[in-house]
Amino acid sequence: MQVKEIGSGGSQRERREQLLEAARRCEIDVVLVRRLDRWGRSVTDLLATPQEVKHLGVGFVSLSEALDLTTPAGRAMAGLLAVFAEFEREILRERVRAGLAHARQNGQRLGRPLTAALHSDQVQKLYRAGASKSEIARRLLIGRTSVRRILAERAKE
Repeated sequence: MQVKEIGSGGSQRERREQLLEAARRCEIDVVLVRRLDRWGRSVTDLLATPQEVKHLGVGFVSLSEALDLTTPAGRAMAGLLAVFAEFEREILRERVRAGLAHARQNGQRLGRPLTAALHSDQVQKLYRAGASKSEIARRLLIGRTSVRRILAERAKE
C-alpha cells in the first residue's frame, strides 16, 4: 500500500488517516516517510502517532533523517528533531508578528492594495448622474460591494 499526499497543509489529512487506519487493521508492516517533518505538524503529533503504530506492531522509518523509530536511539533522535522543528516554527511566527507590528508602527498599510478606492471620485460622479450601483460596478470593472462601500464611506463624511 502506498499513500502519496502532496501539498497537504490543511488540518484534515485524509490520506494520512487512511494509512493509520490500515495500520490499526494490521494491513501494513511499516510506515515509511520521506521526511519526518512531513508526517506531523506538532511535537505531540510527531511523537504520538509513531508511538501508536509501534504499539500496533508497525514500524516507522524516515528516509531523509535515516531514522528507524523502532529503535530507542531512533525515537530519541525523532523527539529532538520534533522539538527543534516546533521551536523553529515559533521563532518564525514571532518574527512575522514583530515585522507586522513594526510595519503598522511606521504607518505602512497592510493587506491588499487599494484598487476600487482609486475609482472613488468616478463612483460618486456616476451615482449622482443616476447610474445604479450594479451599472457603476460594470462600467468601472469593480465589485458591487466595493461600490456600496465607497458610497457608504462618502455618506459618513
